[in-house]
Amino acid sequence: VFDPLDGSSNVDAGIPVGTIFGVFEEPSPAECELPADLSKGLSDEQQRCLAGTLQPGKSLVAAGYVLYSASTELVLTFGQGVVGFTLDTSIGEFVMTRPSIQIPPRGKIYSANTGNIGEWDQPMREYIETIRAGKGQTETPYSLRYIGSMVGDIHRTLLYGGIFAYPADNKNQDGKLRLLYEGAPMSFIMEQAGGKAITGHSRVLDIPPVGVHQRVPVILGSAEDVEECKKFFDESNDPALKARCEKRLQGLAA
Repeated sequence: VFDPLDGSSNVDAGIPVGTIFGVFEEPSPAECELPADLSKGLSDEQQRCLAGTLQPGKSLVAAGYVLYSASTELVLTFGQGVVGFTLDTSIGEFVMTRPSIQIPPRGKIYSANTGNIGEWDQPMREYIETIRAGKGQTETPYSLRYIGSMVGDIHRTLLYGGIFAYPADNKNQDGKLRLLYEGAPMSFIMEQAGGKAITGHSRVLDIPPVGVHQRVPVILGSAEDVEECKKFFDESNDPALKARCEKRLQGLAA
């Protein structure tokens, strides 16, 4: 699975952008080719091939991203930790510069588009208001850092700790990030670096996709920060919110 240019709307402004990819084990060794135009229908074999792509993130065998910024960095996991490489333009090769990336267990930065905070689910809104006021578990006010490019924001979160969120809101109750080629690969990387990734009530990697472009809320980052956020959802009495999370876990459209 592949997102060729995450943050493409930022290109003209020179803001960091990136490429996200994930690798699943193919269910059959037979060659799998799909037509460019899926609207014309698929053969039985092609339908089985497409279904093989719709696997939950916990079935990923590798994932990574490339960040195009002041330097070009490749961050990669094969399910045994996370490694970072930097492009050395003098030799045209990626050189290992971060042999073992581990996200700090707790950060002091939150990354989210707070312009939409009034439309978020109540638990997410209360959590952000709590930590930025310094009333959370650390009793330290969190600072906002938000680029608007998922790869750039998550790369910073991975290195410095804290929490990244693109939550659901009243208009987009399933969020806006794509599960298969954005949410799942990034969540796999984050967990391999010692962090956590949730939608609110549930783990992102447990959700079986029901479509290639399915959207999902994403909250990921330092383990202790994500756990603190999840407590706000667990204490929520919103039955509709819990029902949406349960439907995703069951492989149903929320």
